[in-house]
Amino acid sequence: MDTSDPDITFDNDGVCSHCHTYSTELPKRVYHGSEAEERLARLVDTIKRSGRNKAYDCIVGVSGGVDSTYVAYTVKKLGLRPLAIHFDNGWNSELAVSNISKTLDTLDIDLHTYVIDWEEFRSLQIAFLRAATPDGEVPTDHAINALLFNEAAKRGIGYIISGMNYATESGGVPAWAYGHMDWRYIRSVNRIFGTAKLKHYPHIGFLKLAYYSLVRRIRVVAILNYLEYNKAEALTLLQDKLGWQYYGGKHYESVYTRFYQGYILPRKYNVDKRIAHLSALISSGQISRAEALSEMQQNDYIQGGLAEEDKIYVQKKLGFQPPEFEAILSSENKSFRDYPNSYSFVVQLKKLVNALRKVGLVPK
Repeated sequence: MDTSDPDITFDNDGVCSHCHTYSTELPKRVYHGSEAEERLARLVDTIKRSGRNKAYDCIVGVSGGVDSTYVAYTVKKLGLRPLAIHFDNGWNSELAVSNISKTLDTLDIDLHTYVIDWEEFRSLQIAFLRAATPDGEVPTDHAINALLFNEAAKRGIGYIISGMNYATESGGVPAWAYGHMDWRYIRSVNRIFGTAKLKHYPHIGFLKLAYYSLVRRIRVVAILNYLEYNKAEALTLLQDKLGWQYYGGKHYESVYTRFYQGYILPRKYNVDKRIAHLSALISSGQISRAEALSEMQQNDYIQGGLAEEDKIYVQKKLGFQPPEFEAILSSENKSFRDYPNSYSFVVQLKKLVNALRKVGLVPK
C-alpha cells in the first residue's frame, strides 16, 4: 500500500496502518485448523436445519468471478442446497456468462437472474461519473447486496453465503470506495446528477437492513473465512473441475468494472486497486512482496489495447461523445464527503458488528 490512500499512516518501522489492521482483525475474522472444521460443521448443520421443507437453504450471488464461483462449488460440496442469484447490470462479458453457465450446469444449481432497468441504471452510473468520486462501482455493489437480501426475504431463506474472505480481500480503502451500503449517499448523488428516478433499482436502507437482520433473522456468512482459502489453488481447481476460465484481473468479469478499475481509476484518481489486492495476498502469505512488485510492472490491459476498445464501447453504451467523456475525466476530483452521506453512522455500525462478531453473535 502507498500514499494513493490519503488516510494511510506509517509507524517508525515503515509498517503501514493497513498491515496493523490486518494483524489485529485477521484472528477475529478467520478460523483455522480444527476450530475452523468444527465451526464450519456446526454452521452447515444450522443452515441445513433452517432450510428443511424448503426448496433452498441458502442463497449465493454469482458473477462468474473466482470467489463467487468457488463459493458455489464449496456450498455444493458441503451438501447445501443453494439458489444462485445473478445481478445483470448490462455489462457482463461473454466470458462471465460462460463461466456462470458452466459452473451452475456442472454443479446442478438453480439460477435466478435479475435484469436491471437499463435506463435507470445508466442514469445512476453517469451520475457517479459526474459526481467525480472514485467509488463509481457503488451502484452495482449496492444493488447486489440489496437484491440478495430482498430475494432471501421473499423466499424465506435465512442464509446468504458471501464470497468475501478477509485473508485475501482486506485492503479496503474508504477514500477509494465508500458507500456500497449507504442508500442516503447513493440517492443524493442520483438526485444531484441523475436524470431518472430509481423506481426499480434494488436498494436497502439501514432500517430495512435492521429488519431483515433482527426480525427476519437473515444472516450473511463469509464461508471462505472458515476455510484455508488460497486464491491460486482455487483458480486451478475451478479450471480443472468446472471448465472455468480466468478473465485477466480481479472483477474483470464485468466490462465496466474492468474499464473503471483498469482505466478510469488510475488515470483520473491515481488509484491502482491492484496495490490493495496484491497487498492482501502478501499479508496472507500467498505471494511475496517481490512477486507483487513484479506484477505491478505489467499492465496487459493498457499495453494490450483492450482498454481503448473498452473505452469506445463504454462511451457508446452510456451515450457519451468523446469530448464529453474527456471532460468528465478532467473534472475536479471529489470525495463521498462532498455529498450527503451516513459515513459516521456506518463507522459506528461496523464497530458494533465487529464487537458482536467477536463474541460470536454475528457470523464471520
